[in-house]
Amino acid sequence: MNTVPATAAVVVIGAGPAGMTAGIALADAGVDVVLLDRLPEGANTSRAAVVHARTLEVLDEFDVAAELNERGLVIDQFDLNDGSQRLATVRFDDLPTPFPYTLLISQATTEEVLLARLREAGGTVLRPYTVTAVAGDDTGVTVEFTDAAGDSGSIRADYVIGADGMHSVVREQAGIGFTGASYPESFALADVRMDWPDPRTEVALHLAPQGFTLVAPLPDEQDDRYRIVATIDDAPEHPDLAFMQAIIDDRRPGGKVREVLWSSRFRVHHRLADHYRAGRILLAGDAAHVHSPAGGQGMNTGIQDGALLGQLLARVLHGEPDTLLDRYEEIRRPVAQGVVTLTDRMTRMATLRPRPARALRNIVIRTATSFPSVRRAVAFRLAELTAR
Repeated sequence: MNTVPATAAVVVIGAGPAGMTAGIALADAGVDVVLLDRLPEGANTSRAAVVHARTLEVLDEFDVAAELNERGLVIDQFDLNDGSQRLATVRFDDLPTPFPYTLLISQATTEEVLLARLREAGGTVLRPYTVTAVAGDDTGVTVEFTDAAGDSGSIRADYVIGADGMHSVVREQAGIGFTGASYPESFALADVRMDWPDPRTEVALHLAPQGFTLVAPLPDEQDDRYRIVATIDDAPEHPDLAFMQAIIDDRRPGGKVREVLWSSRFRVHHRLADHYRAGRILLAGDAAHVHSPAGGQGMNTGIQDGALLGQLLARVLHGEPDTLLDRYEEIRRPVAQGVVTLTDRMTRMATLRPRPARALRNIVIRTATSFPSVRRAVAFRLAELTAR
């Protein structure tokens, strides 16, 4: 456990992808930045597994995209199915970007690469420290915390970035509302070894009366590792092999789950912070927005938040007006609003159960995506290229 200094120019609370990206941008600019995280170590599970084109463009500015590409799996299309019926195929390979694809890679690997880059820039993550209070005034922000032994301390900063997740202490202490609701369904999430009939060059969303199931290949030497995300009325805390196999049998027969490597259950919210800034306190990542995993955009939006916020903060700390920080919310909050809206529509569309509603949905999807311009627009939105 590293000792927390008494002061810093910027304190970032939370060392996930959004927090570390902000830290890299700040450290690259020569800003004295400290990252605090409550966990004793970084991620060792895959969790978010999709990196989209716009995020790769942003990370390429920090010379990170190439290593992620080497360690990830390139996917060039997204398929939407209802049982054995193919409703739509959306391709990424003609998008106007140096990265015309989606990259499948474990969040643990993404965080490993970002941490190495942060250290290269001269930054580090101090663990485990639990933030208990955040108080801002006209000249700075005081952050109070406890360490692993329960001893308390504090650090004074010019600015604080809250990248501490959906249950953000920073957001709550700043008095920023988090407007939205939660979905009634729970979600089962698992990384498995599986025999799967579809090509490993595509991600597929399978619709069924029981709920939707997303199946995505993950990079692996044996070429049999997959991510499964499925809506369930009441999923067990740790779905086992029999449970995951039953989902596949019910919703996309033909796959055989041979091993569950990791699994979890979670409930999904669709919420957006009322503001991204309260004086010298700013929010990024899940502290500012949470939404359905449909589309795999959560971590991506957070990384893009961190990159812009870090760059704007560095400019202010090097002498530009503080009002420059207002651009952060002006630019990034509408992007998050669009992602929340898109993923909410996708989730509600995918979880329809009445047969007439499902039949109408399928007709609308088939008709709309028969036009190349619509397919391209969907690919553009999923890749988050609208966030440029």
